[in-house]
Amino acid sequence: MPTPKKTRADRARDIALYRYSLIRPLADPNLSATERGRLVRDMAAQVHIGPFGQPVEVSRASLDRWIRAWRAGGFDALLPAQRQITPRTEAEVLELAARLKAEHPARTAAHIARIVEAEQGWAPSARTLQRHFARLDP
Repeated sequence: MPTPKKTRADRARDIALYRYSLIRPLADPNLSATERGRLVRDMAAQVHIGPFGQPVEVSRASLDRWIRAWRAGGFDALLPAQRQITPRTEAEVLELAARLKAEHPARTAAHIARIVEAEQGWAPSARTLQRHFARLDP
C-alpha cells in the first residue's frame, strides 16, 4: 500500500522536529558559553541525515539562529516560514480560460491558451491552465 503524500504542514513539522533534534543538546541551560560554542562548532562540522533522509550540512549561523528562535518562541518558532505566494496570472485571464473550458469541455489547455492569446494578446502556458482546471475540478 503506498504511503500517503505528506502535506506542507506535515513537512514543516518534520523540519521543525529535525531542527529541534539538532539544537536540543546545544540549548542546555547548564552549558557555559564556551562549551556551547564548542558543541555548535562540532555539530556544524558534521554531515547529518536531514528530515527527508538526505545528507545535510548545517552552518553555525543556522544552529545559533534556531537556538535563539527556540528560546524566544518554543517549538513553533522552529517551523519554516510559510510562503506568501501571490498569483502571477491575472484572475480575469483564468476566468476566461475556465469559461472557455466550460463551453467545450473537450478543448485542450493548449487550444484554450491559443484562444486566450488571440483575445487578450497574452496567455499563460498550457501547463498553468491545466493546473488551474485541476483545481476547479472537485
